[in-house]
Amino acid sequence: MRDNDQMTVVKHLSELRKRIVWVLAVFVMTFLAGLYFAGPIIEYLKLVPMEEGVPIISLHPSDALRIYMQFSMLVGAVATLPVALYHTWRFVSVGLNDHERRMTLFFIPIAFFLFVGGVLFGYYIVFSMMMKFLTGMSTQMGVTPHYGIAAYFDFMFQLVIPIGVLFELPIVVMFLTRLRILNPMVLVKMRRFAYFGLTVVTFILTPPELVTEILVTIPLLLLYELSIWLSRAVYRKQLKEDEKWKTNHAV
Repeated sequence: MRDNDQMTVVKHLSELRKRIVWVLAVFVMTFLAGLYFAGPIIEYLKLVPMEEGVPIISLHPSDALRIYMQFSMLVGAVATLPVALYHTWRFVSVGLNDHERRMTLFFIPIAFFLFVGGVLFGYYIVFSMMMKFLTGMSTQMGVTPHYGIAAYFDFMFQLVIPIGVLFELPIVVMFLTRLRILNPMVLVKMRRFAYFGLTVVTFILTPPELVTEILVTIPLLLLYELSIWLSRAVYRKQLKEDEKWKTNHAV
């Protein structure tokens, strides 16, 4: 038994290594492609949410190289995300039955598009409003705003990426419900605390302006309600599966 267990562990580790190599290979290829696309993306992003006449300057000789590398890595990471999710699914699906494999495979495109949707929302809504607010505040104080390109994009990443992650909430809840770690009853009981937590996150991420805070808070609360609805749908299906199993195995 011990030898069999050892062989099983070695086999799983070999399988895991193979899948990690696949993901890394895709990341390297998409990272290299990102070097080509980084320039146009940077030019677009540094203009769209900015007020006219606010220059973005370089404060360090390596700023341009650093930003190019950051965006190349971002392109590589986003393009590799579906591949990484797929190989993760392939690795864990060994212990699942056919129905569970189909159900979990369904999560991959949803998780990808939710993340992309969150990033777009964070950039075009939250980041855009934030920049207008901060630029307007600088102007009111009689300060001429000049933004260093590295600081500008660091600020953007710190704001936009967490919102993309927050938009993964429904798919995470569905997955945890499928694993029977969560259920809709618990989510309903936690609703007030969840609302409070999401509101606090919104206040941290957004400028102290009521309209902006409302515009960001509402989608997050709707995502939580969507999570409850999806969890309820998965839970009902589980109850039917359990009832069917009891009927088939009844003595």
